[in-house]
Amino acid sequence: MMALFYLFVFLLSFCFMEFMAWFAHKYLMHGVLWFLHEDHHVKEPGFFEKNDAFFMIFAIPSWLFIMFGMMGGMDWRLYFGLGILAYGICYFIVHDVLIHRRFSWFQKVRNPYFQAIIRAHNTHHKNRGKHRGESFGMLFVPKRYYQMSFEKNKKSAKQ
Repeated sequence: MMALFYLFVFLLSFCFMEFMAWFAHKYLMHGVLWFLHEDHHVKEPGFFEKNDAFFMIFAIPSWLFIMFGMMGGMDWRLYFGLGILAYGICYFIVHDVLIHRRFSWFQKVRNPYFQAIIRAHNTHHKNRGKHRGESFGMLFVPKRYYQMSFEKNKKSAKQ
């Protein structure tokens, strides 16, 4: 029974991080922390960006939950921290590898879900400024992007 509870805590924290990423992106990164995020929208030479600091900012709660959860006899905090960690890994793979191609691990993506994510993020990056952005989330994107991806795949299949 405890295993189901810990699985629930893990999944809850993973999903909670999507909300936190959206909230932080919309209100902090495009707000008071724009000075760290701006170079992500206006590409400058070099591999690293000031925006990469957000990896560390989001890693700290994960580390603390894991550490205190292990010190507490493997309690719920461990699984909450592992859910945050899992989200961070997914975010890295989707955002830095799949979307921005900072690493060339995946060349052609044909999956409609991933195409929708890429399309939504590219729409977000069309606005180079601090204000008037859209699509601040990462893993859950508006339905219209899925529809665009499915339509594009249907047209490609017909040709």
